[in-house]
Amino acid sequence: MRRRSLSPKRQAEFDEWIQRWGIDVEGPLLDWADVFGGDGPTRRDVVLDVGFGHGESTIEMAAAEPHLHVVGVEVHTPGVVTVLDAIEHRGLDQIRVVHGDLLPFLDRVAPESLAVVRIFFPDPWTKRRNFHRRLVGPDVVAALTDRLRVGGTMHLATDIADYAQSMRQVCDAEPRLSGGAIERPDWRPLTRFEQRGLDAGRSSSDLLYTRVIPSQF
Repeated sequence: MRRRSLSPKRQAEFDEWIQRWGIDVEGPLLDWADVFGGDGPTRRDVVLDVGFGHGESTIEMAAAEPHLHVVGVEVHTPGVVTVLDAIEHRGLDQIRVVHGDLLPFLDRVAPESLAVVRIFFPDPWTKRRNFHRRLVGPDVVAALTDRLRVGGTMHLATDIADYAQSMRQVCDAEPRLSGGAIERPDWRPLTRFEQRGLDAGRSSSDLLYTRVIPSQF
């Protein structure tokens, strides 16, 4: 956890807002209707936004897609409080925030309950000795696919070429997924992080996969 210190005012806001809009990492299996207050056919699709960083994409995409519910997962405290601020002051009450790690939280996510999984610019761990720390590996992709409904999508993006290749190999090897590389979509916001990569001469790679095979019971 990167629980960086906040100013006293910001810390007080964080403490208040996380109680209102946060989801605990650990606990029983979640029912999205209970989490978001939806009911029956009016229930909206749920997006899992993994590692949203400073929150720019999460905020802008939620504003552009009010028909979707969003669950954002992030360990970076300033990014979490930025998203909480947007929920409070931009009326984005279709967002919920998990301040913690993805893997233990997945125990709370029911199989085939997600419409979309987004993993934009995860920590690249660029030194070869740290490649094992990269998030997008076979076990994580399998666990996320378990929770993605048939017809649901997994969208990944990175500006590290060897990570993009690794992501594609992992996703191609998951038999329940079909897809591959796509052109950068106009609707994915350009964040400060991505712009720094472009300024440094790196190009972004987007991968889009669809779950095509249901669970075998």
